[in-house]
Amino acid sequence: MVTGPEKLKFMVKKGSYFFGLTILVVLVSSGFNSFEIEKVEGFHLGKNEKISYDVPSENEDEIEVKNSSIAVPYVGKTFVGFRQALAFKESRGVLNMVNSYGYMGKYQFGKSTLRSVGIYDFQEFLKNPEWQEKAFKALIAKNKWELRKEIEKYNGRVINGVKITESGLIAAAHLGGAGSVRKYLRSNGTRGFKDGFGTSLRSYIKKFGGYDISHIAPNKNAKAKVS
Repeated sequence: MVTGPEKLKFMVKKGSYFFGLTILVVLVSSGFNSFEIEKVEGFHLGKNEKISYDVPSENEDEIEVKNSSIAVPYVGKTFVGFRQALAFKESRGVLNMVNSYGYMGKYQFGKSTLRSVGIYDFQEFLKNPEWQEKAFKALIAKNKWELRKEIEKYNGRVINGVKITESGLIAAAHLGGAGSVRKYLRSNGTRGFKDGFGTSLRSYIKKFGGYDISHIAPNKNAKAKVS
């Protein structure tokens, strides 16, 4: 004979089972069409393009954005790989990006830095990919000159658990300036710089280490030759 409490438990279990079954049937029959992924502001995709994400680790490893309609060649640790990776980190590769601090373009240049490499028309700079690439190469040449002694002295050493390489130091100089990189190295990593978004020199030295940028020679007076 079923007692009152046992009968109540049986009725609750039975009700839960049919409720769950009903929800399952509704979801399957609808094909999940009622669920939509919210678009992320700042990403620019065509109608036939798709986006996928790889979740980064706590070590600030890079998020990859993949365009399923375009076959992207493997560029490895080449200069092309270096500039693509840095552009993605800085602006997701958006040519006319201006952030909340006023840094501009796919590589996020400040106005004073642009003037130092010979660019004064900032509106043209934002829409001109050739100018941005020339400015990027000119800044690398200048930073190589500024850090030439540090590159020779520290290359191959390990500071704060990160191996020092030429490309890592140049990327860090792009983030915080050659002076900040010099202080970081000379203090054995105790005087670290972070930008307005909390990005550290150490993270750039690690993320962009080991790329081949040897074809760009150090040049104290490097300029972006634009018409």
